[in-house]
Amino acid sequence: MDLDITGAKILISKPEWGGFMLTETVVVTWGVMLVLILGAWFLTRDLQVHPTKKRQIVAEMIVGAFDNLVGTNMGARYVSTWYLPFIGALFCLSLGCSLSSLVGCYAPTSDLSTVLAWALLVFALITYNKIRSGGILGYLKSYTDPIPVMTPFNIIGEIATPVSMAFRHFGNIASGSVITALIYGGLSALSGLVLGLLPGALGETLSNIPIFAAGIPAVLSLYFDFFSSFLQAFIFCMLTMMYVSSAAGDGAQ
Repeated sequence: MDLDITGAKILISKPEWGGFMLTETVVVTWGVMLVLILGAWFLTRDLQVHPTKKRQIVAEMIVGAFDNLVGTNMGARYVSTWYLPFIGALFCLSLGCSLSSLVGCYAPTSDLSTVLAWALLVFALITYNKIRSGGILGYLKSYTDPIPVMTPFNIIGEIATPVSMAFRHFGNIASGSVITALIYGGLSALSGLVLGLLPGALGETLSNIPIFAAGIPAVLSLYFDFFSSFLQAFIFCMLTMMYVSSAAGDGAQ
């Protein structure tokens, strides 16, 4: 099995096609996006002014939750802009990619290239809002604050924003998968060791069954696969809203 540097399985590799490479990360990410698109289409079909269908009520609850989230953390004027669907899509994509591990897929958020791409997109929005707010000269001058000698440190601090966002998200999701796998492997080995002490065919049979591993990894997945997935998606979106509104010179209004 071929892997790329992040651990994702390489499904197709064609150097003769200009280095084209299709990884499990790309396939699962597009699969998650397809599910989200179909889910959005299902929830928003045949909308009515006064909702009577449960799916429209659910859709309005979801939109209302993101409306409140963006309005509270970025300001009321951002609710009517494209930032609202952007934050909503970013949260749902992050959550869906992380939870894809529950169906046996490689979680794209365990691939640094995925979350780094998101972080670079957020960094572009931050830079755009800084230039829009203070002009190109004001943006360049900000690197010399409070004194010109601080310029190298300000540049490092600017670069550190997307790097820290990417590694925080990637590290928490990837570490959860690794810890769960290590615990499962350790309990399976312990099960084989202890049950192998039983005499005769009984011990030989039971030592091949990871009895000790039953239940405990499942309980841990409640944290690593559910709580951590929701938490990291929420944190990433919160940081995005905080950095963008701060770059534009706005706060919560």
